[in-house]
This record gives sequence, structure tokens and C-alpha cells, in this order.
Amino acid sequence: MTFQLGAKKCAEYIKKHKSALVVSHIDADGLTSAAIMGKALERAGIEYETHFVKQLDTSALTGIADRNPELVVFTDLGSGMLDAINSLKINAVISDHHQPHGTHDHHLNPHLFGINGATEISGSGVTYTMVSSLGDNNDLADLAIVGAVGDLQHVKHGQLIGINRSVLEEGTRNGALRFEKDLLLFGKQTRPIFKLLQYSSDPYLPGITGSEDTSIEFLKKIGIRQHGEKWRRWIDLEANEKQQIVSALIQFCLTCGMQAFNIQRLVGEVYTLLREREGTEVRDASEYSTLLNATARYDHADIGLAVCMGDRGKRYDEAITLLNDHRKNLVEGLNLVKEKGTTKMENLQYFDSGNKIRETIVGIIAGMSTSFLDNKHLPIIAFADSDGGVKVSSRGNYDLIRRGLNLGVAIGEAAKSVGGAGGGHDIAAGAFIPREAKDEFLRALNSKIGEQIR
Repeated sequence: MTFQLGAKKCAEYIKKHKSALVVSHIDADGLTSAAIMGKALERAGIEYETHFVKQLDTSALTGIADRNPELVVFTDLGSGMLDAINSLKINAVISDHHQPHGTHDHHLNPHLFGINGATEISGSGVTYTMVSSLGDNNDLADLAIVGAVGDLQHVKHGQLIGINRSVLEEGTRNGALRFEKDLLLFGKQTRPIFKLLQYSSDPYLPGITGSEDTSIEFLKKIGIRQHGEKWRRWIDLEANEKQQIVSALIQFCLTCGMQAFNIQRLVGEVYTLLREREGTEVRDASEYSTLLNATARYDHADIGLAVCMGDRGKRYDEAITLLNDHRKNLVEGLNLVKEKGTTKMENLQYFDSGNKIRETIVGIIAGMSTSFLDNKHLPIIAFADSDGGVKVSSRGNYDLIRRGLNLGVAIGEAAKSVGGAGGGHDIAAGAFIPREAKDEFLRALNSKIGEQIR
């Protein structure tokens, strides 16, 4: 069976039901997945509700089973809990791209077809493929690309590849999307250009990130000045001015001794949503995905979902307010990691943010901090306080993956050994563990990573 035939099988099963509960994850990929499924169900005349979870564990699944829904559609999660879904007798369709554990009759996952779920298709892409067999839903390709970019699936190759690429080309053909090489810094549609530098967190620009004065001075030094009282946005600049800024930033990063991998994060393929108004946060796929993360990761998934479903009024304004707070929190979190540094073990490095960084964004900060941490040969593990325990997030790099690192497997096994639960991708994974088990978890994880990369 091919991936597309698997998608069709799941879609046909969904069509047999009159109502469904859509359960999804609280990040940009999860929100766009839920929106894609929700719109498709609505068009197919199937009633639905949407429910978001931080972590799909036994407790969350028991709560879902107790609701006794006719059908549960899991989007961007579920593959790691197939045995539990089966044992609870939940009538489910699973649309996910994380590494699967167990089997299920109606389960669409790229890994089952030899497709990499970390780089070739995101959760929203899997869901988009599924709903393409549910009806005429190709106008939802732009949401699938927002999810893929939010999942950083374009980072390894500097562009989207695999099925993501096919979805992108479909969206381009129907006039929803445009792609081109450009600066990757956040805020090109909406922010004065000095703000792109001031709030740059991926990569972190030493001495510039976090400082408005230094950011403005950097631009003035290379001859970029404001027009009258106002600074222009990136989209307002001439091509030669853009090139001037990019060249100066690359030279700055080289002078700071930054590694080539981090410098490459300055320029890459960017994705524009042509049906959205120019100069808004939803015009650029990266800004759109960050806007969504700023809602769901702060307990307002309903706001992010409303934006995905087309709200450009009250809920959209609420999302913008949350986004401004989110960006400040990211910079503060990065500065905390830069100040504290990490603790090194033989096969990993870690930091414990306690209650200083919110558990829902500690993984984002862990990923961004790789732009200034020196130990590139060690994956980074991040801890944050959570209700009833500790949230663990981890990030690796592609050099480590080539050596055998698989964080999804290592974290899942280490968490299970201390009474927790976890999983994810080879390059990024997460878990929840008991508070008192952190040291034991670190020892187990250090050992498992060592076995993998040796």
C-alpha cells in the first residue's frame, strides 16, 4: 500500500461516521492540522468538536475515552500511544508524523511508508493528504505549509522537500503560495527592520539580540537609515538594500566566530501566503506559525484555531497581543540560557529552567540556543517545571543524526524507565517525568545516547 492509498483508506473510514472529536497538539503544526481536518469535516457534513492536549498520555486518553465519542481523529499526535488507544477501545483514525509505536487499523504515518516524518512531511501535511481523499480540499495547502514551517521541516535542506514540496507546488499552482530565497529573520512583513535584529533569536546575534540601540547602530553603520520619522519594514526595502543587510549580517556572524550551520539560518527559502493581506503576520508562513505558537502554548489554542479557520477580527487581534508577549519571553529565555550555560555529561548537555521558562516554550528555546552554545557535538536537553512533574525537551543536529542519534527513541525509553512518557523525532523529542526522577532520567538518557552514537 502506498502513502496515498493509506490516506484514502482512512478518509473512507471517516466518511462512515456522522460526528467526530478532533484531538490535536498545541503547536503550529497541531493547530493547522486540526483546522485542516475541521474544515474538511465541515465540508463533508460531519459534525465535530476540537480538543487540544499538551501531551497524549494514558490520563489524557482515558479522559477522551470517557467522553465516548463516535469517532476520534488524532492529528499531529497518537502514533506513540497506539497500544493504549487500542486497549481503551477508542474508535480512532490517527494522522501523525512522529515515530510510531504499535499498530492500528486506521493509522496514517509517513514512517510506515519509508518517508521521513521530520523532514519530508509534517503533521499538517499528513492531515492534508488524508483530507484530499475526503473531498475537494486543495485550497488548504497553505495551512499545511504553515504547519511544516512551524515544525522547522525546511531547516535541514534550506527548503521544503519530499511530500511537503508536492503540497507547496500544489498550493503554488492554485495561487495560494509563493516561494523564494530571502532573509529568514522573523518579522519581515510587519516589523521595522531594526526589530528584526533586536528580536533575532534564531540565530542569536551576540550583542545585537535584545538591544534596540545596537540594532539601530548596526543598520546606520552600513548606510541603512530611516525615512523621515519611521523605519521601513523589510518588504519596503529595495533589493540592493536587502543584499547590503544580508552581507553585513553574514560578515558579523563570521567575525563572532559563529559556525556555518548557524550562519546558514540567516537566508533560505521563504513562503508567502498570497491570499493574506500584505504586511500582516499571516502573510509569511514563518510569522504565521509563530503567531499560532503564541496562542496554543499559552493556553489559548482556541484563538489560534479561530485564526486558522479564517478569523481576522477579534480573535486575530487577541493572537497579535499574545504574539508580542511570546517574542519577549523567547528573548528572555535565551538570555537566561546564555547567562547560565549548560551542564555537560559525557553524551549530552542540559539546563534546568525551573519555573523561569514556561514548559510549553522551553523546547523552542532549547532549539534556538544551539546558535550560541559551543558544544555542537552534544544534544541539548531542557527541563521546565510542569504540573505534577517536569517537562523535558531535547534538540540534536544532523551531524549527530548521521552518527546514529535518535532522540525520539532515547527519550521515550529513558522516560519510561523512570515512570514517565515521551517520544518524538530523531532530531527533536520531549517527555514528562516525575520531579524526583530527573537525575535518574539523565543517567539513563546519557547511557542510551552513548549507545546510539558509538
